[in-house]
Amino acid sequence: MSLNGTLKALSDPIRRNILTMLKGKKMIAGDIAEELGISPASLSYHLNLLKKNDLVIESKEKNYVYYELNTTLFDELIMWLKQF
Repeated sequence: MSLNGTLKALSDPIRRNILTMLKGKKMIAGDIAEELGISPASLSYHLNLLKKNDLVIESKEKNYVYYELNTTLFDELIMWLKQF
């Protein structure tokens, strides 16, 4: 886990909104962009940062790409934060 990258990814409100939307469910990019009211290009940028920092996992099912939280990383982050 790259703590600097993770914290940078979490610093943006749009990325935090994406993570909140993915809590407990998988979603396709089009649905995420529509709900947030942002362009597909903007969403792609944010999703790439979240994937790069292992906050989001991508999986393909038939013709769709689904995004979901990587809860393993959140467990590690919580353990790190608990030391304070």
